[in-house]
Amino acid sequence: MHNFRKTGIKPWDIIIIFVLVVASFAPTIVFALSFDNAETENSVKYAIVKIDGKEVERFDLDGISSKMVTYHPSDTQYNIVEIQEGKIRVKEDNSPDQIAVRTGWISEPGQTSICLPHRLVITIEQEGKSDYHIY
Repeated sequence: MHNFRKTGIKPWDIIIIFVLVVASFAPTIVFALSFDNAETENSVKYAIVKIDGKEVERFDLDGISSKMVTYHPSDTQYNIVEIQEGKIRVKEDNSPDQIAVRTGWISEPGQTSICLPHRLVITIEQEGKSDYHIY
């Protein structure tokens, strides 16, 4: 048996270090398990387009291979929205900051693309999730 008095390490120190090392892997394991559960769900992902807080359209992202839609929140404003193989983006608009255009593609539940001057909001929701809404 090792002589712990010479090194200054006590037997409980080794046990505590071992427990902490094992516990440090717990978040990785939990994340991996929750990611696997999310991947196995067969629920549908929807892109919900709202203008001025009102839903104007809902797209089944998994059911559309390619589509382009133009929205006109007012007479002088426009937003061109592109859907492609499970993702959606604001391809073009005439807002001054181009924030929604620079956001790029969104495809995961909870992601949002917002064009504030035009009051256009695109959110991704997944059917069966607790925050899924049917309007």
